[in-house]
Amino acid sequence: MSNTQQAQGARLMLILPAAPALGRSAVAARVRAGDMAAVIARMGEGKGERERLRGLMAPVQEADAALIVDGRADVAIDIDTDGAHLSSVAALKKAIGTLKPARIAGAGGLTSRHDAMEAGEAGADYVMFGGWEADAPPFEEVLDMIAWWAEVFEVPCVGVATSAEEAE
Repeated sequence: MSNTQQAQGARLMLILPAAPALGRSAVAARVRAGDMAAVIARMGEGKGERERLRGLMAPVQEADAALIVDGRADVAIDIDTDGAHLSSVAALKKAIGTLKPARIAGAGGLTSRHDAMEAGEAGADYVMFGGWEADAPPFEEVLDMIAWWAEVFEVPCVGVATSAEEAE
């Protein structure tokens, strides 16, 4: 069965801002608001970031979602989260040996179909199209990539919507 046939079973992925950091109760409420598959936690610069992430593990996992650390496989391993989201194919390839098979290794920062295929072949557990950065592609391009990927591949994909209008 192709991913397009499974579209009705699509789930949400929440991407938390690094700053201002949301507290444990705010994250718990947001995770319970929908069928959340995972939460990507972006890290801030403060000394207490590892402890903040540790504090998010229980409410996220109690909602049957995975807590994934953005860009820091070392932190994901150190504090025993469910995995890491890597920002490029090169970063994925560098970290995948330390993450798998015990943890999720997600791939983002994919700027082409070739990048996405390379991430999938490298063993990514999901590929992400679009992003929260200022230079992220327009949402129409994200939708095109999702449609293409879902028709051809079994590896799950994520499309980033940055507004309520895009998510509809």
